Amino acid sequence: MRNTYDDNNIFAKLLRREVAAARVYEDEDTVAVMDVMPQGPGHTLVIPRRASRNLLDADPNTLALLVQVVQKVAKAVKKAFSADGITLMQFNERAGGQTIYHLHFHIIPRFIGVALKSHITQKTDMAELEKAAKKIRQALNE
Repeated sequence: MRNTYDDNNIFAKLLRREVAAARVYEDEDTVAVMDVMPQGPGHTLVIPRRASRNLLDADPNTLALLVQVVQKVAKAVKKAFSADGITLMQFNERAGGQTIYHLHFHIIPRFIGVALKSHITQKTDMAELEKAAKKIRQALNE
């Protein structure tokens, strides 16, 4: 098992703008983007700019800043999609379900009576993701 940070993981590339992303929010410490394989409309990821494989090796200051942005974006996602609630997920190591080894939080708007979808295996159309990102950006600015 490899426990070192890989600078070529997809989120590291996203942070360097080497791959396209529907960006929702960014500051000097974090970036929030739409998940390209969403489990529901509005599925958003919050990613620290600082390299961390996951919660277990993250600097405590990075975590403190990250969680504040997770809360801010979660409130905007809930509002933008008129959701009844939010599911927040964060996975650590392969046995814990982690597939991308850069710390990130999933924010998924939830609705009463609607089951959470499985993570789809193909990417969603970027135009659809941009529409969702716009709704969240608007909610962040209200």
